[in-house]
Amino acid sequence: MTFNNMKQKTLKELEENYEMQLDKAISEIKKSKAKIVLLQFPDGLKPYATAIVEHFEKHFPDVNFLIWLEKCYGACDIPVLGKELEKKIDLVIQFGHNEMMPLY
Repeated sequence: MTFNNMKQKTLKELEENYEMQLDKAISEIKKSKAKIVLLQFPDGLKPYATAIVEHFEKHFPDVNFLIWLEKCYGACDIPVLGKELEKKIDLVIQFGHNEMMPLY
């Protein structure tokens, strides 16, 4: 499954199904003063990725958000970016399923 083939979901749909705690991510971005943030999602949450980026961009118009599209199998699955890109990324935020069970 590629990112382009996924049906993009809205933030409203996300909030109806998951407790994402986006406010915690916003606090961390503020605290770190990050300018480039990499967001990593498991496949089940990737359809919400652009909605989350749009939400963050409202709070941080000067921050660049990147979406990691490779597989993510958990918190120990750190993206391998290469040395040049790793130097540029200020913050990596990983989203997962552990404490985000669907609300229904």
